[in-house]
Amino acid sequence: MRGPGTEQRLADGRTLRYYDDGGGSGADRPRDDERPMTEADRGRAGEVRQDPLTGDWVAVAAHRMTRTFLPPAGQCPLCPSGSEGSSGQPSEVPARAYDVAVLDNRFPSFAEVATGPDDGTLLDGEELWPVGRAVGRTEVVCFSDDHDASFGDLGVDRLRTVVRALAHRTEELSALPDVAQVFCFENRGEEIGVTLRHPHGQVYAYPFVPPRTQALLRRARAHRERTGGNLLADVLAAEKRAGTRVVLEAEHWTAYVPAAARWPVEVHLAPHRGVPDLAALEDDEREELAHVQLDLVQRLDRFFDEVDHLPYISGWHQAPTGEGRDLGRLHLQAFSLLRSPGKLKYLAGSESGVAAWINDRTPEAIAERLREVAR
Repeated sequence: MRGPGTEQRLADGRTLRYYDDGGGSGADRPRDDERPMTEADRGRAGEVRQDPLTGDWVAVAAHRMTRTFLPPAGQCPLCPSGSEGSSGQPSEVPARAYDVAVLDNRFPSFAEVATGPDDGTLLDGEELWPVGRAVGRTEVVCFSDDHDASFGDLGVDRLRTVVRALAHRTEELSALPDVAQVFCFENRGEEIGVTLRHPHGQVYAYPFVPPRTQALLRRARAHRERTGGNLLADVLAAEKRAGTRVVLEAEHWTAYVPAAARWPVEVHLAPHRGVPDLAALEDDEREELAHVQLDLVQRLDRFFDEVDHLPYISGWHQAPTGEGRDLGRLHLQAFSLLRSPGKLKYLAGSESGVAAWINDRTPEAIAERLREVAR
C-alpha cells in the first residue's frame, strides 16, 4: 500500500505524515519544526484500569486536562505554519500547505510511551482492580489545511486521499504487537464536544478490544454457532431484502439505517464484500467509497433544513487484530445527538445509567428523510 508522500519528525520527536492528492500542494516541502520543544514535551499516556463490575478497561489520562480548547482565530494548531490566518506562529504542521496530514497526538489517550504501571499490576494491591500502561497510539488526521472547511465540502479527490491515509494508518498500526483494534473516527461540531474546529478526525489504536466490539463479537460468535453465517453480513443482507431502511445502494457499498437505531439521526455504510478493515479494500471499492461517503455526509448535512453542518460522530468499526478477527467486518457508523434544530438528545438516566436506549424517531423515518435529501 502506498504510504505518505513525506514524513518528518516534530521538535518533540513525534511523527508527522503528509498524504497528497497529487495536485502539488506543497506538502512535499515541509519546513523544520522551529518550536522550542524537546522529547520531554512529548505526550505520554497514563494507565488503564479495569472496572470489576463490567470488565471494561478505562484509560486514565489526566494530562489531557491541559489540551488545547477551541483556540481563537489565528491560533489553530492544525493550520499550516505561516499560512494566512495563522498569525505566522508555528503550529503542529510546519508546512506552507498540505492536503491531508496525520500526526501523533500531543495529548494522547494511548501512546508508544506510557507512564503507568506494568501490565498485571494490581491497584492498591487488590485483586479486583487490575491496572496497566495505556500502550497504543492516538493520531490526529487533518482532512484539509482550510480551517473553515467541512467534511462534506472536501470533494472526491480529497476523499480518495483521506481513505488512503486511514487505510495506511490502519495497516501500520494493526501490525504493532500492543494493538488489539484500530478505530478511525471523526467528531464534528461543538455539540459533540470537539476541542478544535479545524476539519480533522482521529485514529485510536487500542491495547484492548473495546466494549462495543466485545459485545458484537459475542453476538457474532453465537450467531455463527447457531446459523453458520456471519452476523454483520446477514444483517446487511436482511436490510437489503427489507429495503425500507436502505438509504443508498451502489455497486460495492450500501448505506442503511439499522432497524434498532439508537440515535435521532443514524446511518451505517457497509461494503458488500466481507473485509476486516479499510486496509483490505480493493482499488475499485476505495474509489466508490470516496463518492458514496461524500454523498452520505452531504445528505446528513441536509437532514435539518435549518442546520448547515450536522454535528455528528462518524467511525469505522474494524475487526480486531487478533482473536475474533474472522467474526468482525468493516462498517461505518455515523450518528448525531441532534434530535431537532437547537435540541440535543441527552444521554440521561436510562441511557447513561443502565444503557437502555430510547429513540424518539423511528429508523424508517430517518431513512426516508435521508432518501428525500438526495441530490
